[in-house]
Amino acid sequence: MKQTIRNISVAKAIVHCLKREGISHVFCVPGESYLPLMDAIFDEPSLQLISARHEGGASFMAEGYAKASGKSGVVLATRGVGGANLAIGVHTAKQDSTPMVVFLGQVHSHFRGREGFQEVDLDQFFQPIAKWTVEIREAERIPELVQRAFRVAKTGRPGPVVISLPEDIFFQDIAEAVITDVAVPRPAPSAEDVRGVQEILQKAKRPVVIAGGGVKQAKAEQLLRLFAEKYSIPVAAAFRRHDVFPNDHPLYVGHLGLGTPKPIIETVKQADAVIAIGTRLSEVTTQDYRLLSPDQALIHIDIDSDVLGKVYPPAVALVADGKEALSKLLEIAVQPSWRDWAAARRKQYEQASTLPAEKRNFNEAVIASLQQHLPNDAIITNDAGNFAGWLHTFFQFTEKQMYIGPTSGAMGYGMPAAVGAKLAFPERIVVSLSGDGGFMMTMQELETASRYHIPIISIVFNNSMYGTIRMHQELHFPKRVIGTDLGHVSFAELAKCFNANGVRVETEDQFTGALIQSFTETKPTVIEVMTDPNQISVAATIDELRKRSNSR
Repeated sequence: MKQTIRNISVAKAIVHCLKREGISHVFCVPGESYLPLMDAIFDEPSLQLISARHEGGASFMAEGYAKASGKSGVVLATRGVGGANLAIGVHTAKQDSTPMVVFLGQVHSHFRGREGFQEVDLDQFFQPIAKWTVEIREAERIPELVQRAFRVAKTGRPGPVVISLPEDIFFQDIAEAVITDVAVPRPAPSAEDVRGVQEILQKAKRPVVIAGGGVKQAKAEQLLRLFAEKYSIPVAAAFRRHDVFPNDHPLYVGHLGLGTPKPIIETVKQADAVIAIGTRLSEVTTQDYRLLSPDQALIHIDIDSDVLGKVYPPAVALVADGKEALSKLLEIAVQPSWRDWAAARRKQYEQASTLPAEKRNFNEAVIASLQQHLPNDAIITNDAGNFAGWLHTFFQFTEKQMYIGPTSGAMGYGMPAAVGAKLAFPERIVVSLSGDGGFMMTMQELETASRYHIPIISIVFNNSMYGTIRMHQELHFPKRVIGTDLGHVSFAELAKCFNANGVRVETEDQFTGALIQSFTETKPTVIEVMTDPNQISVAATIDELRKRSNSR
């Protein structure tokens, strides 16, 4: 479908491109360098501009919106200072393979190269962490290059694209703008590729699937389940892709992340054939690149050819969309002989991930309450930090598209990403989990959520320290604490200052009451969970870490 518009301003041409992409929300911190674009959005009822308190928060909102909606996240900022602030969101989108288009106002063309006010070569600055960057200098090329940006962001392995727009370009008109639909190619494996997979599985005794974000982006979760069931192949989720396969399914065998229990790692190590679908086999997923061995036959399926063989040499490599690949793999002729092994590995996972009847600490009680009371269509986001270990280990993600987390490990991500997800699905309950260190990094966006009446629920685990770094500090430099203690902050009271609800809880009953109450609130809620500083991780306390160090 093609639309031709004549005698249109640059700003309105960009808005037409956003409309054609079905974008509903655009995130920003306002800047004078792109005021005409903001004004054009003012006239477009299908677009809502969300003005954030910090560009980093705005970029996390756009990234969370993209993950939830399946559309490209769009974020606007001004010149070098705004661009630098939102770089963390661009990096997150790159590592998470999230489609994002960033529009950055640039200094006036006549001032370029003179170290103008806030001048940075934005396209060069972002080149290492973006999928593509471009500075548009001719108004007539705006429709062409903006649509190309969305095409690049969405196709192949998705990622962020950065567009630099000199301030003066907004005061020009375009004689003829052609706006078209952007088609996303869905490559399928060849018959020869499928035969290669079949031959490996026919010889296999203990195959396993590692499923990543490519399965989610292809909306192939249902096909993955059918594939696993047809051939009785156990499935492990790549780092922070928990919802790629129902965790309560008899063939789910765990999440490959930070602090993964040994029985789950052992499942992959025992496998003689590994089918990696839509995962780049990252450092965390592969446990510091030590998970797989040359003795295992690797079948690597990804839409991006650059991913294949980047970490491990595959026996069979398929450049294919996850949905198309799984459709074809459902046709292979393989008789599984590994059902007993798969069942045994499932039991190992259940033993490692089942919460005890008597909760050992408050963190476990919180996860148990979330599991019991959250509706099935709730969305959970989380920050980086050791508190997430309890979520990753014990929470059962039983539905697709219910989890959003940063594989980049970005602190400050959880709450702004929840804002983006809630805007994508306003009818669903959206809960973020953060530590006190990460929450403070973007807490100002709670005011953004209040201002736009976005009733997210933010759970803050407060132990007054940078817990993950403190854990490593106690391991390697026991009792030499420096830089990891934080001051005592009442996040519940701060929330009220941001026109949100704030509740401090110290027991499971208090938490459950606050959680259930938050479901019907019309403004954001912060539930401050006061945790034991000694309980530094799922597997250890600070006292235990110090004892280990003393015994060396």
